[in-house]
Amino acid sequence: MPPASIPPKASATSSRLAWALAAALAAAGAALPAPGQDKPAPWDAKLYNPVPLPDDVVLPMPCGGSMAFRKVVVPASGALDDYQVTIGAADAARGYAEAPRQVQLAGSFPQGKAERYLLVGKYEVSQLQYQAVLQGECPKPAMPGRLAQGGVTWVDAVTFADRYTLWLRANAAAALPKDGEEAGFVRLPTDTEWEFAARGGAAVTPVDFQERTFPMPEGLGRYVWYGGTQSAAGKPQLTGLLQPNPLGLHDILGNMDEIVLEPFRASKLGRLHGQAGGFTVRGGNYLTPEADIRTADRQEVPHYQGDGPRRAPTTGLRVVVAGPVVSSKARLRDIQAAWSALGSQSSDEPAAKGPDPLAGQAAEDPMEELAIIAKAAESQAMRARLESLQLRIRGNIAERDEQRERSLKALLRLGVFLGQKLRDDGQSLVSLRRIVAQREADKQPEDRIAPLRTRLADEEKVQEETLRYYANTVLGTAADFDADPIRRQRDILAAEFKGLGLAELLPLLEKHVDHLLNYRKSGLVSRNKWLSDYEKP
Repeated sequence: MPPASIPPKASATSSRLAWALAAALAAAGAALPAPGQDKPAPWDAKLYNPVPLPDDVVLPMPCGGSMAFRKVVVPASGALDDYQVTIGAADAARGYAEAPRQVQLAGSFPQGKAERYLLVGKYEVSQLQYQAVLQGECPKPAMPGRLAQGGVTWVDAVTFADRYTLWLRANAAAALPKDGEEAGFVRLPTDTEWEFAARGGAAVTPVDFQERTFPMPEGLGRYVWYGGTQSAAGKPQLTGLLQPNPLGLHDILGNMDEIVLEPFRASKLGRLHGQAGGFTVRGGNYLTPEADIRTADRQEVPHYQGDGPRRAPTTGLRVVVAGPVVSSKARLRDIQAAWSALGSQSSDEPAAKGPDPLAGQAAEDPMEELAIIAKAAESQAMRARLESLQLRIRGNIAERDEQRERSLKALLRLGVFLGQKLRDDGQSLVSLRRIVAQREADKQPEDRIAPLRTRLADEEKVQEETLRYYANTVLGTAADFDADPIRRQRDILAAEFKGLGLAELLPLLEKHVDHLLNYRKSGLVSRNKWLSDYEKP
C-alpha cells in the first residue's frame, strides 16, 4: 500500500499511481502467504501488545504477527434488546456534526444471560500490522513499525479488514469468536460503537459517560497525543505509550484520526440528516489542539482530492471483530419471536376464521383486533393503510415499553443505593450502641454519655426515614412492574455493575430483588426483615 508519508496534496500522477497500486494489491490478495513459504518467526509481544492485560484477546496475523483486542461488553438480554445511550456533545459551534442524540447498540457475541460483546482493537493499527496484511512481502519486525499507520483511505481500511478476515478464516478460524453457527469477522467500528468504546462504555458511570472525555485522573497529557511541543510535537507516535481509557483502549483520542464504517451525515436536532457524504473520522489526531480534544469529535473527510483518493497522514484506523445478526436458524427464530412480540400483548396474530372474519367477539389484544380488521378489509388500499397503522402503533408501544424498562432499571439502582445506606448506617449504629453501652457499664459521667445518646437517637431517626423511603420504593416498584421485567433488568444492572468494577453491589441487588418478588407474592410489608437482611454481614 502507499506509505503514510504521501502528503494530502500529492500530484495527480502520484495519486493515480498510488490508487492503482492499492487496487492491484487488493485484487491479487497479496497479503496471503504464498504456498510453501516458510513460516515467519513470531513477533515480540512489545511490537503488538506493549501493555498486556490478563483478559486481552490476541488474534494471529500474517508474517508471524498478532493483534490485541479488548472485549467491549454491552448489557442486553433478549434477541432484539439493545442498549440506549446518548452520544455527542452540547457544543453549539459543532452542533451540526456532534449534537447529542440517543443511539442504540448491542454486541455480536453472547456472554452470560444479559451481556453481549464485540472485540475492539486495543491499539490503533500499526504500520507493521498494516504492511503484514497488505504487502506482498513480510515486513521486518522492528520498533519503528509500531508507529500508528497513517495515510489511510476508507477503501484502504475496508480492504485491510477484508484481507485480515480472509487470512484468519484460512489460517486461524478457531481463534475467531462465534455466535451460533457463524464466526466473527474484522471490520471498521460503527460510529456508535466507536463513541461508546471511546467514552468507556459500561466501565464508567452514566455521569462520566457524558463528560467531554473519559476519566483522566493523571491529566490529559498522560492519555492523549495532541498538537503541541508538550505532547506529540507534530508527529505520529508509537502505539501504547500512554495510559488507556477505562476499557483498556490506548490512543482512542489523539494520535490518529480513526475511520468508522458509516459515511458522514450532519446532525439535525437529535437525529442524523438524510444526506450521506464522505467518510467519518473520530477522536482527533497528533495535530489537534489540546483544547479541541473531546470524545464527541466527529469530522468529515472527502473520499477524493482532485482526480485521486485523498490521503491525509493524520488518518488511521482501529478495527473490531463483530458478527452477523442472523447467526443461526435458532437465532433467527428468536429474532422473529421477539419482533412479533414488540408492542403487542400477544406474539401471534391469528388468521381470521370462518366466512366472516369479523364475526364474534373482538380480540382482547387491541393489536390482534387491528390485525383481524386489516385482513378483513376488502380494499387493498385500506388493508395496506391499516397494516401500516398497526406497525406505527406497535412501534409506539415498543418505545413506551423500552422507556418503562429503563425506568425500572433506575428504580432498581435506587433500591440498591438505599439498601447500601441501610447497611452502612446499620453498621454505624451497632458500633455507636456498643460504645454507649460500654460507657454506661463503666459508669462514666453523664456528660460523656449524653451527647452519644443524642447522636444515637438522631442516627436511628435517619435510619427510620431511609427504611420508610426504601419500603415505599419496594411497594411502588412491585406495583408497577411484573416479576419477569424485574428479573430481566436485574440481570442487565448486574452486568453494568460488573463493568463498573462494582461487584460488591451485586449482593445488595439480589437482596433488593428478593424483597420485591417476595412482596409481590405475599403482599406483606416486612420492614423489620428488610432492615435485618441489610444489617447481616
